[in-house]
Amino acid sequence: MKNCYLFPFRYKKIGWILVLIGLGFGVVYMLNEFEGLNWTINLFALLNDDLIGDGTNFSWVKNNVFNELTATLVIIVGLLVAFSKSKFEDEYISGIRMESLIWITYVNYGVLLFTILFVFGMSFFDVMIYNMFTILIFFVLRFHFILYKAKRHLSHEE
Repeated sequence: MKNCYLFPFRYKKIGWILVLIGLGFGVVYMLNEFEGLNWTINLFALLNDDLIGDGTNFSWVKNNVFNELTATLVIIVGLLVAFSKSKFEDEYISGIRMESLIWITYVNYGVLLFTILFVFGMSFFDVMIYNMFTILIFFVLRFHFILYKAKRHLSHEE
């Protein structure tokens, strides 16, 4: 089965190596009480609406890029690990991949619906930020867990 939409297998290895860097960023972020490191630089902002003061659109602003780099790393790692071919990509693995993607879509929108109905204020915003990453993270966890169970089941049959 030809899967043109998947990255080559070697990208999965790169993704798993980058997971370690991402975990390091995450630990730093949590240990610094969700402030991260102070990597403030000038960036061009298409849209910028400060909580205090006026918004400055289409201008240069000073911004701590730690959050943006961490989020970008999570997305890149998630895409590389989730959508790289397995070593032996076949129809069974493609089926598991599709089933996992459908399953996590249901879970993600279930969390979104629950959040819309029961979470308010800035807590809603926090949950929405984390919910952006649940599709990639939980897809990777479920897909590899199902593959692990299938391999274990096959080894017990032999």
